[in-house]
Amino acid sequence: MLLERIYDEDLAQAGYFIGCQRKGEAVVVDARRDIDVYLDLAKANGMRITAVTETHIHADYLSGTRELAAATGARMYVSGEGGEDWQYGFDAKRLHDGDAVTIGNITVQALHTPGHTPEHLSFLVTDGAFSDRPGYLLSGDFVFAGDLGRPDLLDEAAGGIDTRFEGAGQLFKSLRGKFLTLPDHVQVYPGHGSGSACGKALGAIPSTTVGYERLYSWWGRYLEANDEQGFIDALLDGQPDAHAYFGRMKRQNRLGPEILGERGPLPELDNEAVAADLAADKITFVDTRPHGQVHEGTVPGALNIPAGSKAASFGAWAYDPETDNRPLVLFAPGQEAAQEMWDHLVRVGIDNVAGYVTGLEGLPLVVPALIRPEELEDFDAALVLDVRNKTEHAAGTIPGAEQLSAGRVLWNLDRLPADGPIVTFCQSGVRNSVAASTLRRAGYDVVELDGSYAGWENWQNARESAEAR
Repeated sequence: MLLERIYDEDLAQAGYFIGCQRKGEAVVVDARRDIDVYLDLAKANGMRITAVTETHIHADYLSGTRELAAATGARMYVSGEGGEDWQYGFDAKRLHDGDAVTIGNITVQALHTPGHTPEHLSFLVTDGAFSDRPGYLLSGDFVFAGDLGRPDLLDEAAGGIDTRFEGAGQLFKSLRGKFLTLPDHVQVYPGHGSGSACGKALGAIPSTTVGYERLYSWWGRYLEANDEQGFIDALLDGQPDAHAYFGRMKRQNRLGPEILGERGPLPELDNEAVAADLAADKITFVDTRPHGQVHEGTVPGALNIPAGSKAASFGAWAYDPETDNRPLVLFAPGQEAAQEMWDHLVRVGIDNVAGYVTGLEGLPLVVPALIRPEELEDFDAALVLDVRNKTEHAAGTIPGAEQLSAGRVLWNLDRLPADGPIVTFCQSGVRNSVAASTLRRAGYDVVELDGSYAGWENWQNARESAEAR
């Protein structure tokens, strides 16, 4: 058996490629939408992808199940559990608790493990070439290394009302009735790692075991004591903000994401034509540089979506394709970088990218407004806005600041003053630049706090030290 973990650092998301060398067939679980990595794995190992499945209707990224099936002819399998409200809207084989997909000697058995979502499946894998007993569990967003999938996302991002309590209770029962009945040696491969918003304390290690989680997880003692209410209280306490784009992902994944097909190389665009389109407000300009460079000058109304490890997340915070149909033009150092950025964006359903430019010559420029920490007290701000998570805000913030996380600002403009400058900050400035550019494009007068909260803390500490002397 071949088992490969395909990990996306951007969304802290893991998919899995399971192949039978004897038969030359493979199944992919929880694929992302840019599918070349799976096709390359299959080719490198002389295999055909014959089945594609997923653990649940994802909220944080757009599923590649349909994309991969269209490219390979593989059969699609999705959950048939969860009741009428949680049925997929596209044609695929439905899996129920106990159903199995067979790939040569390998059996992939579905276990209904609700809690994170009502329809959630985990997959118990048996390598028949070595054993007639399961050795691996693909746990999706059910059990993570060191944590559990949060049950409150349906409330936070999908319009649910108090579903978190039922979901938390379902997780308790899923752990007791499914997870803890497995042998301790079973290796657990979760769907996310550290940095994902699908839990609050995910570990960075790629896998764990049933026995390790039984002994050392935070939740183990509640199961051992049969303390369901204590478990629910501990699980729901301190969950981070859910990004607002999660609601769109849920809707699109349930109905079935649009199939992109083969994407050609992005073209390099003429700056003169881009300038004309900017003047006519026909495009959305995306500056992919780090925020320090953006602060030296960028295009008016540009979104700052820094290239790199969090490009998809930042893109989904800053741009909503359901309300803005103007194609994106990327400012990137070259074709390869632009293409990689596009790969990240399609993972969150931002598909309409017209091309890229490699310089700002001939384009209108503006220097984003900044304010130093020592100037803040005397500045007449309509609002001082903390765009960090609510847990960060609760741990310490600038006096008088209100909190609205960067992943929610675009969907909560009604909470902001229509007139007057808004001073924004995060911890170090990266998230703040994304949020500030989003608000500027929406028409707000935004001034970024130079150095963000870390800079303000340093200034505050230095001032207190000087006064003490």
